[in-house]
Amino acid sequence: MNIKTAILVFANSSKEELLHKPMIGGEKLFTELTKKTLSVVESSGLPFFVFTERKQSGKTFGERFVNAIQSIYDLGFENVITIGNDTPHLKKHHLLESVKQLENNKFVLGPSADGGFYLMGLHKSQFNRSTFLKLPWQSKDLAKSISLLIKTAKIEVALLEVLHDIDTVEDLKIISKLSFAFSNVLRAIIYKITHSSCEISKYVIPIKDTSHHASFYNKGSPLFMA
Repeated sequence: MNIKTAILVFANSSKEELLHKPMIGGEKLFTELTKKTLSVVESSGLPFFVFTERKQSGKTFGERFVNAIQSIYDLGFENVITIGNDTPHLKKHHLLESVKQLENNKFVLGPSADGGFYLMGLHKSQFNRSTFLKLPWQSKDLAKSISLLIKTAKIEVALLEVLHDIDTVEDLKIISKLSFAFSNVLRAIIYKITHSSCEISKYVIPIKDTSHHASFYNKGSPLFMA
């Protein structure tokens, strides 16, 4: 076991997740995604800590996330690998590759297709609380901003493959086309949600609204809901 590195699973409970990512059948989905994520994490053999809304502290997403990272360093770990529970294609090899890159003094970033990230790995020397709090959390420029910040500090960034995370039913529809490796349970849940959404949309008249507000998503994934 690598005692220098710990995994931070920063993810809300299923009930809390549903409040921010409303979708029919969502609670079952988030429960299954968390179960799948923890299975992958456990298979890595690395120590890990789960931070749901009960353990998070801070008023904004940035504060909650940054405080969680700091708390892992405070336990004595040198490296932290952060992930959420909304990237079903996350595999054990992504975590082990992150450990390898961290040992080579690199900053690790797993970009998500929406411009955020599904994984971030960093040494405590690369972490500055005040600087990280100023990052554009919950925006499509997050991964780009982090990469620029690290490169400006002359730290090499190791990029993992781009994966899709789940913020909306539309994301789920994209992921459903790549779900052949999922469990039968997860595939069935995804199928039910995406098809229920299609049926409902037939009877919904879209209303244009120029006002927008940001919703809360793990890992800073962006979404603006009308």
